Amino acid sequence: MSFILLGILASSGAAAAAGNLAGYVAGGAPTVTTINKFAFIDDSRSTLAEGISPGRKESAGFYDAQVAGYVAGGDVSGLRNATVNKFTFPSDSRSTLGTGLTNTIVGVVGFSNSGTAGYVAGGADPNKVTRVDKFAFPSDSKSTLGTGLSIARELGAGFSNQNTAGYYAGGLLAPGPSSTVDKFAFPSDSRSTLGTGLSSIRRDTAGFSNNAVAGYVAGGNGPVSTVDKFSFSDDSRTTLGTGLSSDRASPAAFANSEVSGYVAGGSGAVTVDKFAFPSDSRSTLATGLSSGQTACVGFQDAS
Repeated sequence: MSFILLGILASSGAAAAAGNLAGYVAGGAPTVTTINKFAFIDDSRSTLAEGISPGRKESAGFYDAQVAGYVAGGDVSGLRNATVNKFTFPSDSRSTLGTGLTNTIVGVVGFSNSGTAGYVAGGADPNKVTRVDKFAFPSDSKSTLGTGLSIARELGAGFSNQNTAGYYAGGLLAPGPSSTVDKFAFPSDSRSTLGTGLSSIRRDTAGFSNNAVAGYVAGGNGPVSTVDKFSFSDDSRTTLGTGLSSDRASPAAFANSEVSGYVAGGSGAVTVDKFAFPSDSRSTLATGLSSGQTACVGFQDAS
C-alpha cells in the first residue's frame, strides 16, 4: 500500500509540474507590451499581468527551461533598443537585466542552450551585423562570440538542439533574403554552415524545435505557409506536406518538446497552428492570440 501511495504522489507531482509548462508570445506590431501564455496541459490562453517593457517588435526570445524566459532588443516605435527583460517561471514576474545587448538593435534572433546560455544573433544597429551576444545562466552575464554569423543579416529564425547546437536560418541581407543556415556547436560555440539551407530564400520566419529530433522554420516573407524541417541526426532538410494554415510573415514560435510545436500570429493574424510530434500533423487552436500580432517573438517553459 505504501508503494502504491508513493506512486500516486509521484505521478500527481509530475502532472502538476507539467501543468506549469507553457509557451509565450510577446510584443509585436502594432507596438505592444502584451504577452500571451499558452498552458501546454490544455492549450488554454491567459495574458501576463506584466508584459514586456518597453513594448516592441522584432525582438529575440530565448529561455532557460523551468527557470526563465527572455525578450531582447527590438524596435520601440521606430527606435532601436538594447533592453533584455527576464520572466521568472512559474510566477512570470518580470525583471530587466543590468547588462543588455551590446548595441541598440532590431531584427534580432534568439536561440538557447537551456541550463547553460541564451544567444541573441544578427540584427541591424542600423547596419546589419554578424554579432552574437551570449548570456550565461544563471548569472545572466553577457559576452560576445568571437565568431558571429557567416553573413550579416536580420529577421531570420532561431532554433536549438539542446546541449548540442543552435541554428540561425534565413534572414534579410542587403539587398534581399537568404536561405543560409548557420550552426553553432555547444559548448564551444564554433560555427559551421549547413550544406543545405532553407527551401527558398526567406526572411520574417519563425523557428521551433523537437529537441534531439528536428528543428523547424515556418512562414516568411511573401507571405508563405512553408515549414522546413531539419533533422538533427544529419541536418538534412525536408519540407512538410502540410504547412501553416495560412500564408504568414513574421509569426512567433515555441514548442513543447517531444509533444508539439506552435506557430502564432504573423501578418496581423490571431491564429495559432499546432504541429504534433512526431507526425507533424497540423491543427489550429480554438483560442488564438488575444489580438492580431506581427513581428512578435516566442519563448517557452519547456525543454
